[in-house]
Amino acid sequence: MHDDDREPVFKRSEWGTNRYVYNHRNPVGRALIVLSLGFAALVLLLMHNHAGPFAPTPNPTETWSRPPDMSPWIPPVDAPSPEPSTELTEGP
Repeated sequence: MHDDDREPVFKRSEWGTNRYVYNHRNPVGRALIVLSLGFAALVLLLMHNHAGPFAPTPNPTETWSRPPDMSPWIPPVDAPSPEPSTELTEGP
């Protein structure tokens, strides 16, 4: 069998675009179609089950912690306000 008698693996799209598609008449093209669909189904299944690379981290509390309180000078809301001083100080 000559290479000229076989169908190509890729052929131009018949939809008027310049892209190539798998040729279903070639056994290699047919295998690529099946493998592509199987891979897409596997990825969708893993995403749906949150498994594999789509699994959440085991303990998310270890990866994130609350930042330290950066405003210790702010008094609490229910703290009493300081009373003004009644002592007079003499200047120099």
